[in-house]
Amino acid sequence: MPALIDSHGRTKRKLRVSLTDRCNFRCTYCMPEHPAWLPRASLLGRGEILRLAGLFVDAGIDQIRLTGGEPLLRRDLVECVRAIDSLRERGLRRLSMTTNASRIAPVAAALVAAGIDDFNVSLDAVDPAAFRALTKREVAPVLDGIRALADAGAAVKLNAVVVRGGNDTQVVPLLEWAMQQGLPLRFIEYMPLDAPGQWQRGAVVTEAEMLAAIGERHAVEALPRGNDPASPYRVDGHYPLGIISTVSHPFCASCDRLRITATGELFTCLFSAVGTPLGARMRDGAGDDELNTTIRRAVWLKDAGYAAHPGPVDRPITMHAMGG
Repeated sequence: MPALIDSHGRTKRKLRVSLTDRCNFRCTYCMPEHPAWLPRASLLGRGEILRLAGLFVDAGIDQIRLTGGEPLLRRDLVECVRAIDSLRERGLRRLSMTTNASRIAPVAAALVAAGIDDFNVSLDAVDPAAFRALTKREVAPVLDGIRALADAGAAVKLNAVVVRGGNDTQVVPLLEWAMQQGLPLRFIEYMPLDAPGQWQRGAVVTEAEMLAAIGERHAVEALPRGNDPASPYRVDGHYPLGIISTVSHPFCASCDRLRITATGELFTCLFSAVGTPLGARMRDGAGDDELNTTIRRAVWLKDAGYAAHPGPVDRPITMHAMGG
């Protein structure tokens, strides 16, 4: 079957699948203080998720990342992982998960056994006060979850969104903590994807500013850039650091990602104004051939991305429902 290619010549290899819009955190850069959750009946069932994921794998997607909201709020999470893991026989090579890790300790080993290859853990600060200010939650359960993943033998990478006036003073302390733990870290520039009207350009701490702060205490070496969204660096000659600089240095030209929301909407770009309702069409009786045609058309029409249209995107869906 031909690969999924858009009109800008970018081949799609990675798919993010949101399992739920629910989240137990209230990160200021991600969702409204009082979010309106989707009706549970509108969320895809496990069989529906597997069917859609299988169509994408058959079309050349070989890496799937499970997201939310918070995936741990999905009651049948382990069963969903096992189901998607079965797609390896059809071409899936890697199955990952993004989580805040606050509830993962009791099921860490079960998730690894079910098929998760690696975990991205959101950790915006190790200082309790700074973490609480940004997430409205406590950091201790997250650190417990990270330890449980390590005990389960899981590969873990840390992600931190940096917001001026929120956790910008935590860049160096978080980096040094991650270095001590031997955990790779990626800093992420604050993107215009939160509640409408909240994002401000002045709140963005740029890649250059992060590097300047780190450079005051550590030697930082730039490494060659690949297709990964993060610019790679080596700190003190050995530690791998990444910085995702969507705002100051968009990486749209090499984008190989697609997203499916918890209701089955396909968003070909994180900044797309509208999605393609695959879930609704599937529930209306669309067959696999029809869904394949719909997917390929949506991917072909994928926009050039944030680099071509910088600034906030106007749409009803916010980041917690889109999938991280």
